[in-house]
This record gives sequence, structure tokens and C-alpha cells, in this order.
Amino acid sequence: SCNVGIINGLSGWASSVDDSPADTITRRFRYDVALVSAIKDLEEDIMEGLRESGMEDSVCTSGFSVMIKESCDGMGDVSEKHGGGPVVPEKAVRFSFTVMSVSVLADDEGEEVTIFTEPKPNSELSCKPLCLTFVDESDHETLTAVLGPIVAERNAMRESRLILSMGGLPRSFRFHFRGTGYDEKMVREMEGLEASWSSYICTLCDSSRADASQNMVLHSVTRSHEENLERYEIWRTNPFSESVDELRDRVKGVSAKPFMETHPTLDALHCDIGNATEFYKIFQDEIGEVYQKVNPSREERRSWRAALDKQLRKNIKLKPVMRMNGNYARRLMTQEAVEVVCELVPSEGRREALRELMRLYLQMKPVWRATCPAKECPDQLCRYSFNSQRFADLLSSTFKYRYNGKITNYLHKTLAH
Repeated sequence: SCNVGIINGLSGWASSVDDSPADTITRRFRYDVALVSAIKDLEEDIMEGLRESGMEDSVCTSGFSVMIKESCDGMGDVSEKHGGGPVVPEKAVRFSFTVMSVSVLADDEGEEVTIFTEPKPNSELSCKPLCLTFVDESDHETLTAVLGPIVAERNAMRESRLILSMGGLPRSFRFHFRGTGYDEKMVREMEGLEASWSSYICTLCDSSRADASQNMVLHSVTRSHEENLERYEIWRTNPFSESVDELRDRVKGVSAKPFMETHPTLDALHCDIGNATEFYKIFQDEIGEVYQKVNPSREERRSWRAALDKQLRKNIKLKPVMRMNGNYARRLMTQEAVEVVCELVPSEGRREALRELMRLYLQMKPVWRATCPAKECPDQLCRYSFNSQRFADLLSSTFKYRYNGKITNYLHKTLAH
């Protein structure tokens, strides 16, 4: 049955969330009920898929598996403009899921056949909200209290089958959950890692900031939820009686209990934004020829920034922004923008290096922006490791002044992962 409506999001949790009246904090759907609704919505597509793959209706009643992508993000400022309501935090968190694909393993076949694939998996239209919560995503305690019941329901569904009438026959579905719709901040919170300022800069591998700047490209994805849980146990019990620093190095920055399993991915939007921020800083440094200076003053830096902003505004109509956003990042990361910046860069050699840097970057970018790189941009995918190697060589030679012993989280992910 899927007629359970919206329920109090704290149901399934012992009541004690302070500060704000608990009945206003959160609203959610029961996870299993929401999934039933989502699958029922796809009934026609699923039946169509069965017909197309020549699986006659009567054969397939079991063996359906459904891949679910889970997403969770904070929603910034949602304060009431005129007050008057109950006292609630001014930020919100939304947890949602997307049905990515439905496949079926027929009784006599050895191979799963995919009968439905979400055509626009990254569109907000295919993304179903499950839980809306007034809570700051940085408030770990309240967030875990609210998402706790969801984790419990999800674990229960992992082990069980859903039997649902489809095309007039009862069919049995299994669910597989992939938490890939999280940004880095949320991944760190869910997986018990230190925050993004940590010297362990990556949510996918164990490298420290210094390692990552020495060896920019050769890292494999090593972190996993299970391993994070084991490391947390080591952190909690300290079996070898080590000092805090030794212990932290042993667990590679896992110093809280992993709460929800996520799958290692790279968040394309934040990758764009993080790298654009970095390029924006490189542009300033190149205008001021930092590579041949020691410690320029704040005034000097300010003047370079002003010159850069003025140049970008005049020539490509790009207004300065307080905080880098996606649209600014996309406009800044173009060959055209580099040409404009090069007008302010004194030496021809440095200009060439900047052009090359951007050229490589633009070759790499489609790969992490694509939903399915192997289909959408196979050539760039093939050249990716070569391009990232060239990019890293440039950073560690020409731009050594910026990347000596330090590198940003997203630049590391872009090059290494």
C-alpha cells in the first residue's frame, strides 16, 4: 500500500531535539512508501521495457533490481522574511532519491537486462524529495537524529524484497542504494572524515595535502564506508596507545563515526567552482608576476585583483562576485577569458603557459561534466590521463610558486581521480 502520507520526520527516533519545537523541524515520506510510488509511476516504462526486450509478461515476476541514487544537500538561507512563525533554524537540508535504472534477471538467463534507464538522471525533475528538514547541515547531532530513521529504513530494505503488482502480475523488486548525490562537505560529515580544511584533503583516497602536491596524478580511490568504520573503531579505542598525531595519521583523518554510506564520486559543480577559484587566483598572481617576487603586500594583491576584475568586466562583461558561483566559473573558464587576462600579463612566456593551462583544462572538463563520459566524450576520456599529467607538470614547474607543498581539494580530485 502506498497511501501513507507525509509523516513527522522524527518518527522512529526517541524524542529529544532541543531549541526548536520538534513538530516543526522535519517532514518526510516513509522511504519504502516513497519508493513504491516512484516505481508505480514508472509502471508503463517498465512494461514497455519488458516488451521491447522480448521478455514475455508471464516469465518475469521476480529478479527485478532497482538502482537508486541518493542525494542530500544543505539549502542555505530559508529564513522567513517577516518572522512570526515557530522558532526554527534558518537553514534547511533536503534528502532525495532518483530511480536510475530497473533491470531484470530472467529465470533462464545468465545476464541482467536493463529495461528502464532514467534519461535525465541529473535533472531536478527525476529527483524525488524524501525528507525536508529545518536544520543546519553543519549541526551534526540534529542532522543524524533526523536522518537516522532514513538510514534504518534503507538498511531494512536492503535485505528485503518488495512485491508490487505491475501489469497485472505481482513482481518482486530488490533495491540497491548508491549515495552519490552528496557534495564534499556532506560526504565528510556522513563518512566521519574531518572537515575540508583537513590536511587529509580527499574523500576518495588517503593522501595528505603535501603528498597530493608532490605527486599530483597517481592516486587510486581507496576509501570506503567499511574501511572508515574500521578506522573509526581504531580512533575510538586507540589499540596501540599512540599519541594523537600518530593515531590521526593511522586513521587518515577519520575521527567521527561514519553514519551513512556514500559512494565515492566527484561533484561536478563544485569541481568547476573550486577550480575556477583557483584559476582566478593564478590570474591575479600572474598579473603581479608573483613568480619572481617574495611576499607581495596586501595592497599590491588588492591592486592586481582590481585590475583583473576591471579587465574581465570591460572585455567579457563579467561582473565581480562576492563568492564564486557556477555561472561565473563557467564564464571564467574559457579560452576567451584567458586571452583577456593575457593582455595584463607582461611576459610572453607566462602568457603561453596560461593559455596552455586553460587549453588542457577545457579538454578535461567534459569528462567530469558528462553523465556518461564513455558515450558522450570518448576522445577526451581517452586523453584524460595524458592531459592531467601535462597539467600537473605545468603546475609543478611554471606555477611552482603556488603548488609547492600545497594543492586544493578539487584540483587534486580533478588531476588524480
